[in-house]
Amino acid sequence: MHHGPDHHGPDHHGPDHLDRTDPEGAIAAAAKRCSNWGRWGADDVLGTLNFLDEAKRREGAALVRRGASFSLSQSFDTDGPQKGWRRRTNPVHTMTDTGTDAERGVQGFPHGIGGADDVIAMPLQCSTQWDGLGHIFDHGMAWNGRRAGDVVTSLGDSVTGIETVADLIAGRGVLLDVGRAVGTDGELPDGFAITTEHLEATIAAQGASAAVGRGDLLLVRTGRLTRARRDIAEGRGWGDYAGGAAPGLSFTTADWLHATEVAGVATDTWGFEVRPNEFDVAFQPLHQVAIPNMGLFIGEMWDLDALAADCAQDGQWDFWLTAAPLRVTGAVGAPVNPIAVK
Repeated sequence: MHHGPDHHGPDHHGPDHLDRTDPEGAIAAAAKRCSNWGRWGADDVLGTLNFLDEAKRREGAALVRRGASFSLSQSFDTDGPQKGWRRRTNPVHTMTDTGTDAERGVQGFPHGIGGADDVIAMPLQCSTQWDGLGHIFDHGMAWNGRRAGDVVTSLGDSVTGIETVADLIAGRGVLLDVGRAVGTDGELPDGFAITTEHLEATIAAQGASAAVGRGDLLLVRTGRLTRARRDIAEGRGWGDYAGGAAPGLSFTTADWLHATEVAGVATDTWGFEVRPNEFDVAFQPLHQVAIPNMGLFIGEMWDLDALAADCAQDGQWDFWLTAAPLRVTGAVGAPVNPIAVK
């Protein structure tokens, strides 16, 4: 494994040290270095999912050996982590027909048949989800150089709505368990910035099956969800899992994410990047580079624990991953129940 200030990965071009007082300058420079605008033509709506081609999908499918499957989704229920920030609440699940109604014979069906029905109301990004390309803007500009107001209106995202990728997010998944490789007892502390060096050290520790490259769906486990679940079990509740301090990717990994040409990246945290962010005054600066400029799909609040335990046991860190977002027309993000198969 690589440690110390002298190691630079072959694809690492960004600055190691940030000026905490200048987020604007750092974001502008990284956006310029990592921009994929025009790379796939002026009309592109897929961003980095262009890297995930049919050959990559066949490669991913060939990783199914045992047939063991893992859901990487958290629950969708009222016991979730949301606290109402920007109207993000936990799902509200309501029954519209019940077994009680069936027993009472009030449903109006013939010959004794009865049934149950239900409805759910929820923000689309309240649990395990993908960020779509219309989710974040940079100075009023959306993915591929479009004006934000020409993309997302009160009617939704008419250009890069999540439905445009509903059939594409399936291929080779690879898990980098940074919490296990460089953390303590499988977890990174809140505020821990995962650098390119940490990612490369994790790949080195995990071995050949953890290689990350073009078209891969990269999963990064920090252990933050593990800690939240322990807090819940011990009576402390979710705490600040949603929007509070957390380990996550350093702003300086933008160049590595761009150079490796991953199709998407997901973490077990609320916001993907380290919080507090690495500038004195900032809000999710890596999002600002990755989504509108790089066209990178970002997944958040994924549950990677069971998969990580299995990967650690058999030493195989790549797998078939299907993670299709719910096809909500015009949505800028959508819930997903990702399935990893080994």
